[in-house]
Amino acid sequence: MKHNTMAIYVRTRIVYSALAIVTIMFSMGKNLMAQTNTSTVVKNIVLVHGGLVDGSGWKGVYKALKKDGYTVAIVQNPTISLADDVAVTKRAIAAQNGPVILVGHSYGGVVITEVGNDPKVAGLVYVSAFAPDKGESAASLIKNAPQGAPVPPILPPQDGYLFLDKAKFPAAFAADVSPDVASFMADSQVPWGVEALSGAITQPAWRTKPSWYLVSTEDKMIPPDAQRAMSKRAGSTVVEVKGSHALYVSQPQAVAHFIEKAATGALVAAQGAGVLGAK
Repeated sequence: MKHNTMAIYVRTRIVYSALAIVTIMFSMGKNLMAQTNTSTVVKNIVLVHGGLVDGSGWKGVYKALKKDGYTVAIVQNPTISLADDVAVTKRAIAAQNGPVILVGHSYGGVVITEVGNDPKVAGLVYVSAFAPDKGESAASLIKNAPQGAPVPPILPPQDGYLFLDKAKFPAAFAADVSPDVASFMADSQVPWGVEALSGAITQPAWRTKPSWYLVSTEDKMIPPDAQRAMSKRAGSTVVEVKGSHALYVSQPQAVAHFIEKAATGALVAAQGAGVLGAK
């Protein structure tokens, strides 16, 4: 009887010990998974709009990213000067808790190229955007567009600000956007300052930060060949999508998916290069 009691006691201790080990291993696995996810995925996304429009065009992309668990901030650039837009974007970056993926459309690409040197920025995403080098501006890149490229219907400056011809806006800027939305975009244009257009880059962030570039193959504002040339020069990871300059409006899911790809790989790339200064 005494022998049976001792055997039962020993078996019970073995079972409890095994359960304890399994519990510890499971807990370690969860912690390891959490650390892995934290260290390989950037969860903060900052979206920067271009000239002539405001941040509301990012709504579809914003909703898709939020649904997938990302923290998303949308910058409302005044588009009066590059310096002002850089300052506004830096405030948005500073408000994020941890590393940031910085996304720019069109002229927004100029902004992220300048502000992307911020130590919290893990990667840059260009969406049909300018990716200028040192000393270049949106104005100089437009001036040096490939021969035979469509000429954006930009009207002569009015008090130092630019607009697109409203009648030509849909075809030039938003050919694959629904007519009513394209018409609204044309009628709600935000004045684009000549000073912002001519703002030159001091130190392009893509030289030290990993970058991704989404080329819109039907773009009538920034020629696709110019996009390809800029993305190649920047060493970006490139994906081409058939769409207009307003690709982020017409195909928000595709754009969000592309941003998420960047968010998955940017932190590892930035840490490996030793360029990420904030956790």
